[in-house]
Amino acid sequence: MAALTKDRNTARFEDGLRRGDVAAATLIYAGAIVMRDSSGNLIEGQTATGLVGVGRAEERVDNSAGSAGDLTCDYRMGVFAYANSASGDLITKADIGNVCYAVDDQTVAKTNGSSTRSPAGIVDYVDAQGNVWVRFDEALTNAS
Repeated sequence: MAALTKDRNTARFEDGLRRGDVAAATLIYAGAIVMRDSSGNLIEGQTATGLVGVGRAEERVDNSAGSAGDLTCDYRMGVFAYANSASGDLITKADIGNVCYAVDDQTVAKTNGSSTRSPAGIVDYVDAQGNVWVRFDEALTNAS
């Protein structure tokens, strides 16, 4: 394609909002941690390998009886508060800037659970209530 010779109305995603195909046999709740599987489909946060966190689900999508790609889910990139794991996997302020790992669709942990968990995102903040504020940016998480 040739270089521009006039102004161009370039399309953009609004406020970090994205949409992706939902994996087969998957139920994603609004507000859940959303991850991408190795096939590029979206799945709810869970203890599993081969996934990467992409954001927060903006809607409830029930594809539990469907095939991969039958339904799509809107999700948002950004920083969101999720539950902290417990005991040796508890995330503290000392972990800000480090990768955290998905335990389920609303909980993150400090470690990969002996290589059983996938990266959810980057720890952005830990508040006084113990919530972990996770930065969801798939490229940044993959680079980490």
